[in-house]
Amino acid sequence: MKLFFAFLVFTLTLFSRELHFFNDYNKALQNAKKEHKLVYVLIVSDTCRWCKKFENTTLQNKKIKERVNKEFVTVLLSRDRHFIPKGFKTSPVPRHYFVDAKGKILYSSLGYRDEELFDSFMDNAQENYIKLKESNNESSTNK
Repeated sequence: MKLFFAFLVFTLTLFSRELHFFNDYNKALQNAKKEHKLVYVLIVSDTCRWCKKFENTTLQNKKIKERVNKEFVTVLLSRDRHFIPKGFKTSPVPRHYFVDAKGKILYSSLGYRDEELFDSFMDNAQENYIKLKESNNESSTNK
């Protein structure tokens, strides 16, 4: 029984470190509303070497995965296979978008990013979200 429990804990720990991407933008928005999180949208091409490099390096970094899982709902959209909502550019790739649960783009970026730069992009997205919330609160207070 102890061996089974240890295996279960190990398995859950292993899987909790993986990023779980939606491939449906609208479902991701619904999930973000429920979880009160921002959405990270990654747009790639199936043949893009920089996209694969980003996925296989930056997104495999333990600290990046932990932060993304904690703070964002993630969406991976291939311009070759998935529906891309209006307002999102699909060329060149990879493209990074941070949006709120209503779909408002808060921050966007283009290209391969290492862990340090991607981490700063997440900071920028969070800062833009906080500023937007503050300005909305000020607007509603002044009415």
